[in-house]
Amino acid sequence: MKENRVYEIDNQKRAVFHNHVDFCIGTGRMGLALQKEYMEQLQLVQEEIGFRHIRGHGLFSDDMAVYQEYEDASGVKRAEYNFTYLDLVMDSYRECGLRPFLELGFMPDKMASGEQTVFYWKGNVTPPKDYQNWCELVTVTLRHLMERYGADEVVQWPIEVWNEPNLPGFWKDADMEEYFRLFHRTFEAVKELDERFRVGGPAICGVQDELWLREFLNYCRKEKLAPDFITRHHYTTEFPKNEGHYGYAALSDAEQGFANLQSTRDIIDGFEEYKGLEIHLTEFNTSYIPNCPLHDTNQNAAWLAQQLSRLGDVNESYSYWTFGDIFEEQGVPFTPFHGGFGLVANGCIPKPTFWTFQFYKELIQKERGGECVHKSDDMVVLHTSDGGYRGIAWNAGKERCGRELQFEITFPVENNLKTENTGEYLLLTKIVDEDTCNPLRLWHEMGEPSSLTKKQKKLLRDCAKPFISGSRIEAEAGKLQVTFTVKEFGVVYFELQPVEVRSDRGYDYDRVMRGGV
Repeated sequence: MKENRVYEIDNQKRAVFHNHVDFCIGTGRMGLALQKEYMEQLQLVQEEIGFRHIRGHGLFSDDMAVYQEYEDASGVKRAEYNFTYLDLVMDSYRECGLRPFLELGFMPDKMASGEQTVFYWKGNVTPPKDYQNWCELVTVTLRHLMERYGADEVVQWPIEVWNEPNLPGFWKDADMEEYFRLFHRTFEAVKELDERFRVGGPAICGVQDELWLREFLNYCRKEKLAPDFITRHHYTTEFPKNEGHYGYAALSDAEQGFANLQSTRDIIDGFEEYKGLEIHLTEFNTSYIPNCPLHDTNQNAAWLAQQLSRLGDVNESYSYWTFGDIFEEQGVPFTPFHGGFGLVANGCIPKPTFWTFQFYKELIQKERGGECVHKSDDMVVLHTSDGGYRGIAWNAGKERCGRELQFEITFPVENNLKTENTGEYLLLTKIVDEDTCNPLRLWHEMGEPSSLTKKQKKLLRDCAKPFISGSRIEAEAGKLQVTFTVKEFGVVYFELQPVEVRSDRGYDYDRVMRGGV
């Protein structure tokens, strides 16, 4: 089944498109950064995409060993701090060109008021026994980072207080008033250390999110607190159905998700003193579980292409959860393709969604500039400063239906008198679909091995790349006619660039292709 999409681009018009794809990326707990495979995946992501911030759990969890206690000579317990692992992790992030988006959590066991934990790695989710000790932990850690990396640098690292306190699994009893107390004390402590720090919350997910946000802002109004930004999470699947190690989740309605995000904007703007406050989605993905096979598919890539075209409409940033599959919330995965959150499968194998992000990063190329001249449910197009175009087209769907989309696009162009361009343009396409970039399928055909050999890893990496092609087309009457097909669950990046032909003396490409002498 083929459907036509016919578009005529007007490069004098402007479409609303705020592309913040590279602001932040998510990670599992910070202690995982001490692993070799983790850093190899992160380096790959940074080389091909290049994010600016990274956010993860577990800054104060016991595997990072920051908070310690000892008894002095009189038997009194004293606090001491160990920054050995913190320095190693932060050094690695900085070497990758990343600034942390600091999530303050979870609670060190020695400081915790209870024993409730979350995840395989047992992050403590209870309030502190003593808020003064908690505030000291936060400020001593920040002061250490400021001394190590420079105060002017570290105050540029956003700070988020806790993670999903509206869920009883992440904050004991989902106690709203206790979270407000945690935020209040933490906010004041950080601002007292250096008022330039930007501090936000409440890091809520979709459960009673409107109630929590209103009450949070009411509390801040009452206590005369001025959070620097609001954080929340965004996932777009229904409840999963579990089978063995996996959870199978159907995609939810995209428009309902966007409406939910708009409700956050509307609630904030309903408070005069907080109107226009930045919203940061510090987590988003399709499914919210780390064992959902959907994450490894081309369907996921196409769905996220549509999401990325619109998430900047009301949000200052949106951080994909996560960059890689070294991740242990439910334990160590059994296979390289296990439905993990990551853009990269274990073995440093890019998944199709990896390229969706890389394509959107291509649209940010500052050296060429660009104004958005088209945005629809299946395509976004930028007009570049060199007279060309860049765009992404996708074929997203909640369920498989066999649909292919044929795009027929007309672009207005002008000859560039500053160059030798004669009206010819290079049409460059990068295709990611189930036939051209699908390491999951090859892994399945291999017999779904749980332990990959070196050769198998290389094969999977080789097939996990977009199909790139180029053709030269000529403008007629100041217009370019472009046609291409996007297969089901496909994503296509395309560029139209003016061509300057500068053949070497004696070189004749047509003659070479004819096989003549």
